[in-house]
Amino acid sequence: MPASSIIHAACFAVGAAVGGGAVAALHASRKKEALRTTAQANPEVGVTGDPRLYAGAATAVGPVLKYGNPGPVFDQLARRVYVAGYDRRLRHPAWTAEHLTLASLGKSHTTGNGEKGDREKSTFQEDESLPVAFRAKLQDYFRSGYDRGHMVPAADAKRLQEAMDETFLLSNIAPQVGVGFNRHYWAYLEDWCRRLTRSFSDVYVFTIPLYLPHKDKDGKSRVTYEVIGNPPNVAVPTHFAKVVLASRPSSPSTPHVPEVSTGAFVLPNAVIPDEAPLESFVYPIDAVEHAAGLTLFSDAIKGGSKHICKTTKCEVIVRRFDDAQKRPEMRRAISSPK
Repeated sequence: MPASSIIHAACFAVGAAVGGGAVAALHASRKKEALRTTAQANPEVGVTGDPRLYAGAATAVGPVLKYGNPGPVFDQLARRVYVAGYDRRLRHPAWTAEHLTLASLGKSHTTGNGEKGDREKSTFQEDESLPVAFRAKLQDYFRSGYDRGHMVPAADAKRLQEAMDETFLLSNIAPQVGVGFNRHYWAYLEDWCRRLTRSFSDVYVFTIPLYLPHKDKDGKSRVTYEVIGNPPNVAVPTHFAKVVLASRPSSPSTPHVPEVSTGAFVLPNAVIPDEAPLESFVYPIDAVEHAAGLTLFSDAIKGGSKHICKTTKCEVIVRRFDDAQKRPEMRRAISSPK
């Protein structure tokens, strides 16, 4: 198969996976119907639980799962501007996926109808679509020492207030170090992803919390992480990954043939100096997939794409919004008499 055909097919697959909330819902409906039909035809199977799990394997489980199905591993959540897989055990997303364009960011004339998003009107909320026993709760973050870190940024959902509100659901949140990470370098990386839409027509962004091992003094590798909440419920990732796939026409004469660029960046959930170069966090996509237990792109895409840092500048812009907000108060405090 020609390289252009492979890339086009892979881009189509990624687009369907990321942007296809309606498609996902349709597939879920079909799986549910398949399970119902199987159960009616084979009463001895007795499969219960979430019908999205292993619908095709219903005839193979026999009576083993007669009294309950322990799945799903992830709850797939289809929102207005993103799709996510929620991890019930860790109580934060296992992954989130977005499709960014100038239009989706509200930077073109095609912005859709409805009230534009204003984060001042959004509040953090528990996700009532998840079972109470497995959802993250507001109380879990209270005095935890961590920020409620958006996996899909609110700034990516400015087109509609409803879309922005969905980014504030705790099913889109993971605990992040605040000063020096969530409020700074991580925000710079999110901004870099949005700026890719200036030079690429389509930008797909996967955000993935990770739990990476470290080597202890005895030479053995271990994974250790904090759990917050009372009782402890929400796991604190050791690292976070941003994996991007960006495409644009390879040339004006062949607009139907995309040039595809990919890249992955893994950042520790810790204070990162503003001057740290973004390229110092480059990570192989295969390694991210291996660590997360996910398959993000096909081998054809990974082998046929260029690295994103070869086709655009991998450089963050330091914007200390929080410090700028503090400066007037600091000036007032300095100038006011004691």
